[in-house]
Amino acid sequence: MANILILFSSTDGHTKKIGKRLKQVIEESSNHVTLVPVDDFRQVDLDFYDKIIIGASIRYGKHNPLVLDFINSHLQLLESKSNAFFSVNIVARKKEKNRPETNPYMRKFLKQIAWRPKKLAVFAGKLDYPKYRFFDRLMIRLIMLMTKGPTDPSTVVEFTDWQKVDEFAHLVRDM
Repeated sequence: MANILILFSSTDGHTKKIGKRLKQVIEESSNHVTLVPVDDFRQVDLDFYDKIIIGASIRYGKHNPLVLDFINSHLQLLESKSNAFFSVNIVARKKEKNRPETNPYMRKFLKQIAWRPKKLAVFAGKLDYPKYRFFDRLMIRLIMLMTKGPTDPSTVVEFTDWQKVDEFAHLVRDM
């Protein structure tokens, strides 16, 4: 049995939902998983965990700066444990951009950090226009127009491949 920490940064809650699914699947094999927002990492004893998974969503082309700060501040700790990173973004809805080596946000992120996660994953996120604030809805519609995605302001589409999430959970569980 391993003690596993999933730290996440979620803009609209979908990365948290993916984290909960990872937790559920990993715990099926008697592991103990703690799911914590990256903002609250100081409330946990990082040394207690055997494995650390970090998940972060994209908003306007960037991961939350707190994720970068955490990684840069805890690089030695991360490298001393089994670890993984996953990114959640809408561009991953496209088949040619849904793998770590082809996703532009993952590639950009890995260039920004010294950490080399042992396992990587990219998951397509959720588009939920009614939930967004006015400015976000406007900007995301513009981005979707440019990338040939849905632009109807009443659209709610979950692009996540949950089988892929489950496969990543098994991969992380077994590392």
